[in-house]
Amino acid sequence: MAEAVEETRFWLKDNFAPVFEETTATDLKVTGQIPQALNGRLLRNGANPQSGESMHWFLGNGMLHGVEIRGGQANWYRNRYVRTPLFLDTDADVMSSLNDMSRSAANTHVIHHAGKILALEEGHWPFEVNDELDTVGPHNFGGKLAGAMTAHPKTCPETGELISFAYGMAPPYLTYHRTNAQGEMVQVEHITVPGATMVHDFNITRNYTIFMDLPAVWNFEGLAATGLPVVWDESYGARLGVMPRNGTDADVKWYEINPCYVFHPMNAYEDGDRIIIDVCRMEDTMKPGSNSPPLLYRWEIDNVAGTVKETQLDDRSVEFPRVCDTRVGLPYRYGYTAAFAGGMPYAEGIMKYDMVNHRSDYHDLKGGQGSEPVFVKNPAGSSEDDGWVLAYVYQPEINRSEVVIVDAQHMDQDPVARIHLPVRVPAGFHGNWVPDGY
Repeated sequence: MAEAVEETRFWLKDNFAPVFEETTATDLKVTGQIPQALNGRLLRNGANPQSGESMHWFLGNGMLHGVEIRGGQANWYRNRYVRTPLFLDTDADVMSSLNDMSRSAANTHVIHHAGKILALEEGHWPFEVNDELDTVGPHNFGGKLAGAMTAHPKTCPETGELISFAYGMAPPYLTYHRTNAQGEMVQVEHITVPGATMVHDFNITRNYTIFMDLPAVWNFEGLAATGLPVVWDESYGARLGVMPRNGTDADVKWYEINPCYVFHPMNAYEDGDRIIIDVCRMEDTMKPGSNSPPLLYRWEIDNVAGTVKETQLDDRSVEFPRVCDTRVGLPYRYGYTAAFAGGMPYAEGIMKYDMVNHRSDYHDLKGGQGSEPVFVKNPAGSSEDDGWVLAYVYQPEINRSEVVIVDAQHMDQDPVARIHLPVRVPAGFHGNWVPDGY
């Protein structure tokens, strides 16, 4: 194993270390009062190598964690491996699975759409799981998904469409997908880009899809330095590609920007002839010797002038941005992020940004180590921030985790409820609230 990788194996230590037992616990202890309007499941995905070893944090087997909440009670906690062919082949090399779309790690995200819960990883097909996190099997949209699919699709709150894409190490390097509200993939378009790059996420607005073509380039020389076959190459350039939501490759308009990398945008929307995109921007990624923190930035694309204005919005290190699901791709006021701790990818607190009044509120986790915050809107509420922020939080002093439920309109206050879990939930990636009747 390369020395550079060996020195940075944080993903196998402390609360990043995998857990191996699949647990079912019922009638969970709760401190405080769970809001009666919360009825569903808080799900979270992450890389959890079944062997206890992996060359990179991104490469471990997917493990889902879930807590079911209903009627003010916390009914159960479960954690389950996503049982893909890669998981079932215990001697498999994850890098050898790139050409078999069913051999997914399924370790990055979990969403619901058209009555299905899908565990996602950007190199392969989604994997369907049931309400109790048991694996159903691969999902390729009735054969219409020939290749991979991003772990970060966007569900349009107005049409119910699932907008997604895929990148490849060989042509086609970028492919766009549009799936209707009933779960039928209705559009597949190849998008022309100069080469093979790691395109982790993207953006949508009411009328547009915006691709981020950035200089994290697929190259097996990167394995020795980072554990992934990706290198930072600024000579590739950096661009944003704006395409009508139902457009084609010929419709894409490209805008050059300063070299950078974005794993996750907060949101995007249209403002007249402008497109506003708020992102957690890094100067680089996969660059040996560099430790570029993610900072909140805004890109303003002027579709008439053909320019992009870039503005830094905050100097604190924040990531895993989320907004209210009803505002995805639309003008919005509030965003929520994990406030990173000392350069490590977990939250020491949760930020709430007021993007209209240019202010922020902070919820201190008081020594806890948090995951991605998930905003859940109050079904009876009217204002955009009427709801709760939920997150899995590890408590080092007891070596166990909990789910905290914070009133989004009172971020400075203690959680309204804490759901105490009997086990440790390792630091992971992304998750979602799956409401009853999804």
